[in-house]
Amino acid sequence: MWKIRQGLLSALKVLCIVLFAVLVLVVVWQVFTRQVLGAPSAWPTVTAQYMFVWLSLFAATLVFGERGHIAVDVLAQRAPGLSRRVLVVAVQASTLAFAALGMVWGGLRGVAMSWEQVIPGFPFSVGHMYLALPVSGLMIAFLALEDLLLAVRGDELAPLEETDDEAAESAGAAAAAAVIQDSDGQSLPDSDPRTDTEKER
Repeated sequence: MWKIRQGLLSALKVLCIVLFAVLVLVVVWQVFTRQVLGAPSAWPTVTAQYMFVWLSLFAATLVFGERGHIAVDVLAQRAPGLSRRVLVVAVQASTLAFAALGMVWGGLRGVAMSWEQVIPGFPFSVGHMYLALPVSGLMIAFLALEDLLLAVRGDELAPLEETDDEAAESAGAAAAAAVIQDSDGQSLPDSDPRTDTEKER
């Protein structure tokens, strides 16, 4: 499951970058046609709305998969002993239940009710936009299921990527350790083992 998780996260990174780049181009074109040409197009507005919804849900799935700031584990990480493990399992089980029931099942119901709601002058229906909810919910459910199995086994659910502050702290600690190791048993470059009296002699 780990390889599937890594492949899914890599694909989500590429997809989010592509969606964001296309979204920027669509918005720029909308501003250009409105402000420069004086003849705004109708399709960029709807396209930008759809892409923003898909981008937001996919980006949230990506951050959740990396166990980033969306992961709700603040209380669980501060609990001692067995209670911490129980809380971690409860958090992952709740996340899995929400993703399966709220996002996948509820999203499919929303898609079914709005699939025939067409948008004038646009080739897609409202249901296509709501389709992002069950798709992202399915991915979050898979990621939460894997984390749940790891939590039941007692493994540590650490973030997959360090933040900038954590990376800087790790680099600083490594540099300090290297300096201490290099200077251990050696005199400083500017120090002189002789005393001032010896220097005068």
